[in-house]
Amino acid sequence: MPTKRRPLTAWLESAPRPLFAAYAVLTSFSVYFFMFAFRKPFAAAEYEGLKFLGTEVDLKTALVIGQVSGYGLCKYAGIKFCSEMSRAARAQTLVLMILIAEAALLLFAVLPDDWKVAAIVLNGFPLGMTWGLVVWYLEGRRTSELLLAGMSCSYIVASGVFKDAGLTLINRFHVAETWMPVTTGLCFLPAYLLAVWLLDQLPDPDREDKAVRVRREPMSGAERASLLMRFLLGFILLSVVYFFLNAYREYRDNFGKEIFRELGYDQEPAVFSQAEIAVAFGVMTALAALNLIKNNRLGLTGAFAIITGGTMLLGLSSVLRQGGMISGFQWMVLVGLGAYLAYVPFGSVLFDRLIASTRAVGTAVFAIYVADALGYTGTISVMLYSDLFAGDVSRLHFFENLTFFMSVTGTVLLAAAGSYFVYKSRSPLQSS
Repeated sequence: MPTKRRPLTAWLESAPRPLFAAYAVLTSFSVYFFMFAFRKPFAAAEYEGLKFLGTEVDLKTALVIGQVSGYGLCKYAGIKFCSEMSRAARAQTLVLMILIAEAALLLFAVLPDDWKVAAIVLNGFPLGMTWGLVVWYLEGRRTSELLLAGMSCSYIVASGVFKDAGLTLINRFHVAETWMPVTTGLCFLPAYLLAVWLLDQLPDPDREDKAVRVRREPMSGAERASLLMRFLLGFILLSVVYFFLNAYREYRDNFGKEIFRELGYDQEPAVFSQAEIAVAFGVMTALAALNLIKNNRLGLTGAFAIITGGTMLLGLSSVLRQGGMISGFQWMVLVGLGAYLAYVPFGSVLFDRLIASTRAVGTAVFAIYVADALGYTGTISVMLYSDLFAGDVSRLHFFENLTFFMSVTGTVLLAAAGSYFVYKSRSPLQSS
């Protein structure tokens, strides 16, 4: 459905490209950034000493798994829902999803401890739609790498910022741990709504965008199956990597407070934000550089180089810390940088370049949600393994072992997947 010619939309259609890009980055960044006010604050609390249903599973672990479960189930639903989403329905859906998530946080505040897990599952489900709906606005443009890189920095920074915001409500304003998440969300709801309205003013990709990056349209079930079968081996390799990579990133994110405490940084103010701002700058610089590569096949190769470099950095930084050459804080920054260098392209530039380089019919949102669905299944598996089979191991020690595993396994599988997809895009007729 064509975009209505609203005044701001009409102005953006004729705006200079740098100004258009800045507007698109700022608005998409803001929508996803403020979404985290409804997703991550609960993880800043420890819920110390509480167990789930009288088992050996910590209540916090159950809450993390609960939200990830809702988020992951949404990714499976989003394979169909987001890939078929019409242009006209995106903004309304973004607003509806966040209101449902905030209502779930209110339930989280009032329900008994064990039932809070059900509330946090309900919170996670609608939030899982946000990424795909925002990517729809940015994919298929000549500057998609730059736009998606800018947007991707939102969740790198936002997780730390809103966990710090939650801690501020607890420590300075004495808000109870269970009421802190809904209070944080309420504080930032107006900013989120404004950001969605501004994002929805973006015009659709123009004729030149479609010529260079392929026209992106909602996909039918047959088209989704065709795309999967065309690249089945490559998708399997990437899915295994993402299965563990998403689990690794979520573990660092949700148990960052405990890991920092074991490293000796529990008294440092805003330690989450300090670490993630440095990570975001590094990731955005690397991904924005891909926008300089006009040839789609070379751009796809560059995306794989960034992802593989990220998994290699995980192992290298861990070796440096064990050798006493970097501090614990520097190590957390470097493994964060490595994790996000590997993770961010999966949700942005990798599949956008794949579609463009192979001239496949489809949308990057579909491929992103296939990977995400499997990735959050991996997160749940690793979380349960941590508490049920490695309960006597500290969060820090478990994370150290997971880092080395992710580095070795990820690097090997990514090298194979990269070779496969670059081979698939080898025809000169398939590159721009």
